[in-house]
Amino acid sequence: MIHKVFDRSGAMYVKTVLRKGRGVFANVAFKTGDVIDRAPTWGFGDATAELLDHTGLFEYYFVRHDRHLKGDSVIGYVVFGWISIVNHSVNPNARIVWTDEKSGAWVSIVAITDIEVDEEITHRYTNISAYPPTIKFIE
Repeated sequence: MIHKVFDRSGAMYVKTVLRKGRGVFANVAFKTGDVIDRAPTWGFGDATAELLDHTGLFEYYFVRHDRHLKGDSVIGYVVFGWISIVNHSVNPNARIVWTDEKSGAWVSIVAITDIEVDEEITHRYTNISAYPPTIKFIE
């Protein structure tokens, strides 16, 4: 049985976390401000969100609140990278940074504190109120 699955660069790995499922961990030390990972996304609107909310993908897509302020019809994003399985924390060590480019929206996860080797990488979910009460967030 494989206990750790590494990314191509060897900077991160995924392993199972008791009562949380999968988690992303640092395989190298990250300093505050370091970009840990960057990934392309696929954006979708309200109609697609209503469909996805009834699937397992609901727990993995991202909501960008800044897009509503700009009147954008895109409300959710599927992230094609390990960022999509980074766990939530009320005291995160990383944050999500969005960029809009000609090739579409991209998302990065950036260290907001120094992260040690074998430390879980976490960020604060912005849409916890949208989750059903059956989903419990574990620190």
